[in-house]
Amino acid sequence: MTERFQSFEEFWPYYLSEHRSATSRRLHFAGTSGFFASCAASAVTSPVKFPLAMAGFAALLAHGATQEPKGRPLAHILGMVALPTLAAPVTFPAGVVSAYAFAWIGHFGVEGNRPATFEYPLWSFLADLRMWSHMARGQLWSGDPLEELGLTAPTKPGAAQESVPETVASAPMN
Repeated sequence: MTERFQSFEEFWPYYLSEHRSATSRRLHFAGTSGFFASCAASAVTSPVKFPLAMAGFAALLAHGATQEPKGRPLAHILGMVALPTLAAPVTFPAGVVSAYAFAWIGHFGVEGNRPATFEYPLWSFLADLRMWSHMARGQLWSGDPLEELGLTAPTKPGAAQESVPETVASAPMN
């Protein structure tokens, strides 16, 4: 098994490093806003079932996030999608599609990278919400997100680290 991040706090700078383009972050913001709008519409159209389903969603998310260091918690994800979809079969899936469509345009079309959600689905969801929150407060709209938040660029677990050859590292500096 490949090495994985062991905490969300380790993962957060990595997530931001995968969102260096302001255009990509703006697309994520639009998609997540669409997801929030779909949740609001779902609550209006299904005022009893949808909030109960979202309580189950939250419980699965909380537990699944603790399982993320071990691997992708697919059963949690299935439940998180199924419960709200059963309560609001049109509006909730529309929000999920909106969020992923905008995000994937940002990753594949703008950033040219693979979404972190493929390896860390629940932490990516939580990190997207954190990024959205920063943007809603006026941060991260331009520039490098790591610099703006005072974070250092991470290395992905298991990635080969660049090393300086010993002869160069021990050479005297003039």
